[in-house]
Amino acid sequence: MNQERMYQVLRGPHISEKSTVIADEANQVAFKVARNATKREIKAAVEQLFEVEVRDVRVANVNGKRKNFGRIQGRRPDWKKAYVALEQGHELDFIGGVE
Repeated sequence: MNQERMYQVLRGPHISEKSTVIADEANQVAFKVARNATKREIKAAVEQLFEVEVRDVRVANVNGKRKNFGRIQGRRPDWKKAYVALEQGHELDFIGGVE
């Protein structure tokens, strides 16, 4: 996989209460990924960019919420989320502060 595609596949970390819990308990990291990304592409991108070993990748399609702006109805876009399970001994920390 080329560098350009790797940066297109991973949009950024998804930081929420659930993602911090799974990071602590199950050694997993949640990412926002491209809608057309496959599990193999996600695994390769994480391994090459962060130099860690990936054990498993699970993906979830998230539907956008309907929102009202006064009398106008709108809709947020759909997006894709990936839960990446890391091998033991490997760790990614997006939330940790500066030491």
